[in-house]
Amino acid sequence: MDVLFDGLAEAVGLLWSGDEESWSIILLTLRVSLTATAIALLVGVPLGAALALVRFPGRRIALAAANTGMGMPPVVIGLFVTVLLWRSGPLGGMELLYTPAAMVIAQGAIATPIVVALVAAAVQQVDPDFRVQMQALGATPVRAFAALLGEARLPLLAAAMAGFGAVVSEVGAAQMVGGNLAGQTRVLTTAAVLATSRGQFSLAIAFGLVLLVIAFGVNLALTMAQQRRAVPR
Repeated sequence: MDVLFDGLAEAVGLLWSGDEESWSIILLTLRVSLTATAIALLVGVPLGAALALVRFPGRRIALAAANTGMGMPPVVIGLFVTVLLWRSGPLGGMELLYTPAAMVIAQGAIATPIVVALVAAAVQQVDPDFRVQMQALGATPVRAFAALLGEARLPLLAAAMAGFGAVVSEVGAAQMVGGNLAGQTRVLTTAAVLATSRGQFSLAIAFGLVLLVIAFGVNLALTMAQQRRAVPR
């Protein structure tokens, strides 16, 4: 219990001390995770909606692939991204390996299948008559699509929360493609792993608690938005 209380005290110290190294880790964690989540939403929402609405050969296989991607081990995705970005790999010339950009790519690849699968399930739950009504009212495809997403907005926010939760707590892929370099690619999860390996348990707990605060804060904001929209006027 003493280690836990020491970790709590150190977490408060990290947040209030203004330590440059600690805050760079915290800010990089937020930047990478939020960017990866945004990319996953930009890619996953249209793909998920398309899988729900468009009938084409192989559609069920694509849905099954998205659902399988929800449970894909992050370390496997990290391995694939590492191979792609390796010096001799297809994208090696871009020199992105061991940079925050590589971490965003890996985490975006982790979150996108989650968003695709949840959005597809959400859109499929919308009453089919809604689309017929929109067409009857003469709505353009873009406006009809926007209205459809509006009907499914609560599950869409849940997809955003699930995607963010998956990437902000991820460690395997981030360490593989980022390298856990101090001042460059070290985030809260990899910093906690490093502190644990060095026997600095209080510091590791502190990083973990700060990570929980960040995850709670982002999900609280999304939950409040979700519930505000859920309350009937």
